[in-house]
Amino acid sequence: MRRIKRLIWDVMLYVAGQISPRLLATWRYRMITGRFMDWNHPRDINEKIQWLKFNSDTSQWPRLADKYAVREYVEEKGLADILVPFIGKWDKAEDIDWEMLPNQFVMKTNHGSADALICKDKSAIDTAFYTRFFARQLKTKSGPATGEPHYDKIPPCIVAEELLDSSQQDYPSSSPIDYKLWCFDGRPAYFFVCLNRTKESCEVATYDTDWNFYPQYIKRADHYIPCTTPLPRPKCLEQMLVVARRLSEGFPCVRVDLYEVGGKVYFGEMTFTPASGNNSFYPQEFLDILGDLCKIEGHA
Repeated sequence: MRRIKRLIWDVMLYVAGQISPRLLATWRYRMITGRFMDWNHPRDINEKIQWLKFNSDTSQWPRLADKYAVREYVEEKGLADILVPFIGKWDKAEDIDWEMLPNQFVMKTNHGSADALICKDKSAIDTAFYTRFFARQLKTKSGPATGEPHYDKIPPCIVAEELLDSSQQDYPSSSPIDYKLWCFDGRPAYFFVCLNRTKESCEVATYDTDWNFYPQYIKRADHYIPCTTPLPRPKCLEQMLVVARRLSEGFPCVRVDLYEVGGKVYFGEMTFTPASGNNSFYPQEFLDILGDLCKIEGHA
């Protein structure tokens, strides 16, 4: 019964998103955060992300949220050296050449979320299953269900990149440590760090750009588990900040996701609507701090 109710609710959200993405965003904001959206006077970072989705210039968002097209943008910014080595691109799942792929790789759609195939041994994967899986993912549109219209403007494709070796990090983690930098018009402010990521859970922590640890600026929510042990300062911290400044300049709010593996910085992605503007893993105090840093036209 619970599954049926969930399916009905998902269909209702999808239909609402087709009719009015802004209305859907308003509903989801209320449902997830428990607060009423103030479109006229957005205050915290969640409200300002919602406002930016429907009231700002989002013309570059589809290109830069596109996990394939954004590589060109990174190159244009003179940062080609931080791109994860590229393996291939396919417009149809049936065209994937599994034989040409190395033994280890990461495969994902350019418009999706949490749909990556992390392959550590090609002989152990069911290629027929993943061909069907990615065929479905190519047809999936997340925008109508989450109130993020810019994702629907991304021409979907499948990409494969080299798998970063998580063993070549200064801190043990079962997955590459994800350094997600909240940036505001070229000004990096705080890191949202993710490690030991699995399908069920992910450890998370908050740091400022001087690498001060703020355990009070994170809380358990969904599959996120607060990390209670301070992580060592990344060796490439200063380079991360340089990269984030260059990529985020000109955007009121964008999260620049980076990795540090083998003493080298790698680019992950750019996210303009983290958690679709429904960040539930931050306390209100920190949501307000981030909101104050995000300057939008006609508002504080």
